[in-house]
Amino acid sequence: MALLHPFTSLLLLLLAVSLSWTANQSLLLPGSLPAVPPLPLLQALQTRAPGSQGWPVRLASRQPLHYMLSLYRRAADRDGRPRRGRSLGTNTVRLVQASAPEGQPWAGRWYMQTLTYRLESQSEAEHLLRAMVIYLPSLPQAHSRLLCALELEAAGEAPGALLSPASRPRHGWAEADVTPYLVLEKSGMGSLVLRHICVRAGRARDSDAPVAPSHPFLLLYLNDTQAGLAPPATEPHRHRRDTGTLAHDLPGYLREQGKEKSDCSLRSFPVSFAQLGWDHWIIAPHRYNPRYCKGVCPRLLRYDYHAPNHAVVQSFVHQLVDANVPRPSCVPYRYSPISVLMIERDGGILYKEYENMIAESCTCR
Repeated sequence: MALLHPFTSLLLLLLAVSLSWTANQSLLLPGSLPAVPPLPLLQALQTRAPGSQGWPVRLASRQPLHYMLSLYRRAADRDGRPRRGRSLGTNTVRLVQASAPEGQPWAGRWYMQTLTYRLESQSEAEHLLRAMVIYLPSLPQAHSRLLCALELEAAGEAPGALLSPASRPRHGWAEADVTPYLVLEKSGMGSLVLRHICVRAGRARDSDAPVAPSHPFLLLYLNDTQAGLAPPATEPHRHRRDTGTLAHDLPGYLREQGKEKSDCSLRSFPVSFAQLGWDHWIIAPHRYNPRYCKGVCPRLLRYDYHAPNHAVVQSFVHQLVDANVPRPSCVPYRYSPISVLMIERDGGILYKEYENMIAESCTCR
């Protein structure tokens, strides 16, 4: 095993002592959230992070979770970048689970269950585009098949209207448009009451225990007008990392400090949600790499830097007229959004696209 250089060993020791002291000075109070690096996406997500009390109230059930994961994979890649040609038509999709009264929903071959969907107060920035109920119209069982439909709550003596699927079932799932039936209040809260009706078709045996179908769930397609955050004006500050990460990165750190500064370019800065302790409620992606721009702007600003005329003039003034005039700075030029799938406090699931969260190129200004 190779021995560390004495200077490297001393630097490792100093880093460990410094980080240990810093950690002791920044101990969190009981019930508080872990420290979060001041990156725009993490600051936005922290407002949705669960606290120490009341989490989780209800865990997302398996079928809604699988459905939303499928929706996410159609809309974004494994790094959270929205795919081209995605067909969601909006930047926010919220899954709302139903509540049902206690009792026996089975009566012979028939299954009837009243379901209530309660909408929490929506943000003023979130505008409802459409609401869809997702359910399984056909479910195979041991010796029979369960055929299901949805019915609106009866109004007075009039029978409830049967909901028709908006399109052919996709991967077994049917979608019914309930936008006109959603009762919304001025406060942004709302509700929807449906009856889930199923019948066992086929030669079911009396000894076969009926399997209750999963509750249909409500999808709200929303347009969040505040999901597009303005690009940061300055680079994010560097943050304290844990001792193990610094020790692992030390050889690369020493090499970087020992070499000459390179031209302005994109640099990687990956952040793992597991390291933040958020992996129990952020489903996808598993990590976030906002990237940043670093380096010296070259004396001759090439076309691919997309530098404005002012930066070109400023560079010439620095070189030929007055060295006290600073060189143009290396900053992000173009950004791309990131899609995040997360579990909410009430057991619902939220898909949201955040604009201007990943630096794609650099410029000199």
